[in-house]
Amino acid sequence: MDPSDKQQEPSKGTVDGNSRRKFLVNSGYALGGLVVGGALGSLIKKKPAAETAPPKTNEGAAAEPKNYNRALMFFTQEQFRIVESATERIFPEDEAGPGAKALGVAFFIDHQLAGDWGFNGRDYMSPPFFTGEMTQGYQGRLKRRELFEIGLRELENYSMTKFQDSFVTLTGEQQDELLKGFESDEVKLTTISASSFFRMLRSSTLEGAYSDPLYGGNMDMNGWKMRGYPGNQMSYLSIIEKDYTKLDPSSLQDHLVSH
Repeated sequence: MDPSDKQQEPSKGTVDGNSRRKFLVNSGYALGGLVVGGALGSLIKKKPAAETAPPKTNEGAAAEPKNYNRALMFFTQEQFRIVESATERIFPEDEAGPGAKALGVAFFIDHQLAGDWGFNGRDYMSPPFFTGEMTQGYQGRLKRRELFEIGLRELENYSMTKFQDSFVTLTGEQQDELLKGFESDEVKLTTISASSFFRMLRSSTLEGAYSDPLYGGNMDMNGWKMRGYPGNQMSYLSIIEKDYTKLDPSSLQDHLVSH
């Protein structure tokens, strides 16, 4: 046979390339075009920029990231609102800066009660139980999460008895009056000490205002900013021998290393 009469064979690369392209596109539709075909199709054939460009919304304005750390883990909605109102009276907003509500203190307390602290995970909780001295702290069998549940319920009951209304709907002065009643043990409770609950609520409020934002409170590190506290800096080597330097606060979250 004359070599010139032989049909010229297409190059191997061209055949493989066309076959592979058809296979990938067809496979995409077979397996679910919206997922596989869409992903692979973008590698095979680029669409015009006009078709692929995302719609523009609020040009120049960056979207504010969602804070997924602000989710309830222990409190009910009603309990959360009582805690939010009570902590705001303990740590109110003023000219110096935001109060407990804006700092997310109630979320901090909620998250703590959902964890080891709420379960007294590091405390010795076996009997016998005796009434301790004031300097010994809490000596009972109830866990902190149980103390909060009882304390919040009794605070609401006291509000209904004294003002015939829910704690969260009262004026600031009325809420202060109820909280002072707990602080001074004017309110007599049968299951827990009213003053012990108030002290735990107060200390938790301060911890939530000044703890690392990683734990749910101290929103945007505003608690630290009010105090001029630098937060969790990884090193001071670059400034330790210099004159006084004011640092922007830094959270533990700022130093997380992605792998």
